[in-house]
This record gives sequence, structure tokens and C-alpha cells, in this order.
Amino acid sequence: MTKLKCIIVDDEPMALKLIEKYVSQTPDLELVGKFENAFEAEKAIQSTPVDLLFLDIQMPDMDGIEFAAKLPPQVRVIFTTAFQEYALESYKVNALDYLLKPFNYTEFLKATEKAKNWFQLVNISAKTENEEAYMLVKSGYKSMQIKLNEILYIQGLKDYVKIYIEELSSPILTLMTMKNLETDLPQDKFMRVHRSFIVALDKIRSIEKGMIKIKDKIIPISDSYRATFQEYVNNNNFKIK
Repeated sequence: MTKLKCIIVDDEPMALKLIEKYVSQTPDLELVGKFENAFEAEKAIQSTPVDLLFLDIQMPDMDGIEFAAKLPPQVRVIFTTAFQEYALESYKVNALDYLLKPFNYTEFLKATEKAKNWFQLVNISAKTENEEAYMLVKSGYKSMQIKLNEILYIQGLKDYVKIYIEELSSPILTLMTMKNLETDLPQDKFMRVHRSFIVALDKIRSIEKGMIKIKDKIIPISDSYRATFQEYVNNNNFKIK
């Protein structure tokens, strides 16, 4: 994967300098601009390709939440702020992560890994007659290419997920969120059926008493996802017992 082109926007010079230092220490990031207000950053984004913003929230004239809402969908945000009360609001504008100041490099790197995984996921190869769709994930110290048609189901574990693959005895553990997977995996092939589970629809072998069976795994269907799953079942001639 090529480096993510990023911009830092923060009206505090010390914070700007620290984040710039962290970016310079991170091989997968390329700094293309740093600004003390959102208006300058907005102009830069119009003329410079940008993937990722490290964005403060409380700034004069235009705050970070307002600015994030104006961004094109391909530009993603990691908020950097001293105010925890903005956390919920930040996710309404599709922030990838939320770093609470003061944060250290380990926390910064973890947020960056989320961003890398998100961009890898949205760059899933389109299927052609001669090519199968796949996703790239980082597991441990190596990157892995996973064919989508080999995925059985995915289990969420807070900031990590386990991806269960056909012919593999152990799942692949990677730093990624269920929310991003649910959004970016092909919706005609994968469905979230529980807070902790996304299933490959063509791998379902039976459905009984609110449970899905894929190979030897029994996966629950939670009430919040039942109606959507029931609609899929009805349209595909399944019968839930």
C-alpha cells in the first residue's frame, strides 16, 4: 500500500509540532500540509490530494466537527482534541478515530493502523472475469491478502476482529472495526447479524431458532438485525424455523 497523504489542522503550535513529529516517525504516512485553521486546510484540500486529516475540534471561526462535515467522502478524519465530550459527535461525521490529548505515540500509531486498514478495505479489488475480489489486512507484523469468497464469518472484539477463513484452522486477527467492515464489504455478499458477527451469506448452511450455522459454528441473530436478515431470507427462499 502507498503512503497515506495527510494534513494536520490544529490551532495550538505545540500540538501541531508534536503530531508532525509523530507523522515523521510513521513510515506509512506522508505529510502534505499543516495548518492552524480550517479555512487554510480547506483551500489546500481543493488543490492537493489528501487521504487523512489529523483534526483538532475546538478552533476559532470553524470548528473541527463543522469542517469534517464538509469534507469529500474519500477524505477521512482522526480527531485530536482535549475535550472528551465531543467523542459521540465526532463519529456522526464518520471519524475513523478520536485521540484525546495528551496522547502518546503508541495511541497515535494505533489510530493510524485503523486508518490504514480502512483504506485497504475500501480498495478491495473489483471482481472481473479473471480476478477475484480480495482485501488486505495487517496481522501481527505481516500484511495478508484475503479472498472475499473464502471468508466464512467475522467476529468483532472491540478494536480487533477475527476473520474466519475456509481451510484455515485459526482465524486471522487484525486491528479493524466491525462498523467499517459492515460499511465497506460488499452488501450483497456479507451481512451483519449481531453486534459481534458479520456472516458471508453464501456460506450459510442452515437457519434455525434464531441461529445461523456456518460449518460447525452456531452464530446468533440479534433482535436489532433480525428484520434485515429476515428480509434477505424471504427474498432467497430460506425458512427460519
